[in-house]
Amino acid sequence: MNKPFETELLVRVEEAGINASAPREQLWVDGWLVRLSPGKAKRARCIQAVAPGRLPVEGRLQRCLGLYAGAGLRPYIRITPFSLPPDLDARLADLGMERIDETRVMIASMPAPADAAGDTVFATSGIRFQPVAATDFAEWIGSQRGSSIAERGAHAGRLRDAPVRHHAVLVADSSGATVAGGQVAAEEELAGLYDIFTAAPLRNRGVARALCHHLLAYAAARGARTAYLQVEAGNEPARRLYRRLGFEDAYAYHYRAPPAS
Repeated sequence: MNKPFETELLVRVEEAGINASAPREQLWVDGWLVRLSPGKAKRARCIQAVAPGRLPVEGRLQRCLGLYAGAGLRPYIRITPFSLPPDLDARLADLGMERIDETRVMIASMPAPADAAGDTVFATSGIRFQPVAATDFAEWIGSQRGSSIAERGAHAGRLRDAPVRHHAVLVADSSGATVAGGQVAAEEELAGLYDIFTAAPLRNRGVARALCHHLLAYAAARGARTAYLQVEAGNEPARRLYRRLGFEDAYAYHYRAPPAS
């Protein structure tokens, strides 16, 4: 990790990330927030262990596993520095659950509201940023990622019904073809970048950086002062991009899940 952040900020970012990914299909099980979205994003279909609870871990886990079995979903438990009880990760490992999907949460100060450098970079080459409805955004990003029809529908519903404001944008080239997309979730002073994706022919040409600038400028103009994002630990090209935008590692998380077999 690059530098220490105040614990209060980290907790706020963690809460904002949970809020931004809230699906309709969720319920509480003795202090654990159990999410059962059929979408692709694990953060919307996992157990968030955010409160101590009264039952033993094994008892809570059995109740949750039954819910996932009933929904036809593989269960995931998200492990963060804030998970409760504090030894949850070790206890799940002892139960044979495998560790997967190492992720970094990165944080940056927002650009000034007037900083729309991402817009001007491509102004002369015909690149356009187009705000779109949740359904259109989820359909395009899902097609690029190979998501199923059900996963695309769940993504669209989550964006549309979220308790925080999502602003989704698709990027079109001079011919009108969509070449990139992303969205920002704004909650009070925080803005989270999500679903940043560039089609293969346009990668490494600055499109993603311009898109991030555009989304952050949008959020800054509406009062956001700190940005956050979540990125796979092994995705070094993306992490280099985000570091160039001023993001720094804040904390890490991963998932535990029963063996895939």
